[in-house]
Amino acid sequence: MTAAPAPTASRPRRRIPAAWWLLLPGLVILAFAYFTPMLWVVRMAFNRFIGGGGIDVTLSLDSFVEVFTDPYYLRVAGTTLALGCWVAVLTVLVAYPLALFLARTTSKYRGLITMFAIAPMLVSSVARTYGWMVVLGNQGLINTVLSGLGLTDRPVQLANNFTGVVIALVQIFLPYAVLAMSSGFGRLDADLEQAAASLGANRFTRFRRITLPLTLPGVLTAGLLVFVLAISAYVTPRLIGGGRVFVLAAEIYDQATNQLNWPLGAALSVMLIIIFGAAIGLYQILQKRVERRMSGL
Repeated sequence: MTAAPAPTASRPRRRIPAAWWLLLPGLVILAFAYFTPMLWVVRMAFNRFIGGGGIDVTLSLDSFVEVFTDPYYLRVAGTTLALGCWVAVLTVLVAYPLALFLARTTSKYRGLITMFAIAPMLVSSVARTYGWMVVLGNQGLINTVLSGLGLTDRPVQLANNFTGVVIALVQIFLPYAVLAMSSGFGRLDADLEQAAASLGANRFTRFRRITLPLTLPGVLTAGLLVFVLAISAYVTPRLIGGGRVFVLAAEIYDQATNQLNWPLGAALSVMLIIIFGAAIGLYQILQKRVERRMSGL
C-alpha cells in the first residue's frame, strides 16, 4: 500500500495593511478632485480652437506650439517664475525669525503670538489686497508719510507694478511660511546649542553650524509652499499689478473666460503644471542633500 501524500501547508493569505484602508477614502477623493480635472485639462490642451468659442476635438499640438514659441507667453512665464522666486525668498527671510522665536520660546504668551501670526489667514485675500492698494497707492499711507516728512517731492511708485505685487504677496503668504517652518523645526534642540556654547562657539557659529542646518527642512518646505502659492496667485497680481503685471494665472483666466480659447488656456495650465513639477523636483533634490548632510553630522 502506498502512503497517503502528506498534506501541504497552505500559504497564508496576504492581507492588505489597515493603513491602506484608512488611506483609501482620501485617495479616492484626491483622484476625483485633483487627478481627473488635471487629466481633462491636459486632454483639452490637445484640441484645436476654431474661433467663436468653438473647439475641434482632435489631437493637435497647435496650442503647445503657440505657448512655447510665442515671446509674449514666454515673458509671462518668466514673470510668473520671477514672482514666485522673489516672494518665496523674501517671505522665508521675514518669517524665519518669527518661526524660530515661536519654536524656542516658553513664554505663556506663545499661543497669543501664534494667533496674531496666523490671524491674516482669517481675512480674505481680496480684502487684504484692497488694503494694500490703499497703503501702496500714490495717495496711500506710505507716500503720504514720505511726503509729510519731506523725504520725497513726488509719489514713489509702489502700486501697479511688480514691486507692489511682491510686497503684497509676501504679507499675504507670511502666515503659511510661519506655520510650515514652525512644524518643520522639530529637530531643533536647545541642548545642542548650549553644548556648542560651552565649547566656546559664539552665536554666529552656533547659528551657522547647528541652528540653520537643523531648520533647513522647514525652510525648504516653507519656500516650496510659498512659491507654489505665489505662481498660482490671481487676485493680487490682477489688482495690485493694475493690468501691468502679467502672470500665468491671469492669462489662463482671460483665455478661458474672455477669449473662450480653452485649448490655449489648458496649454498655459500645462506650462504652470510643469513649473510646479520642476519646483517639487528641485525641492526633493535639496531635501535629500540636507538629509545626507544631517546624517553625516
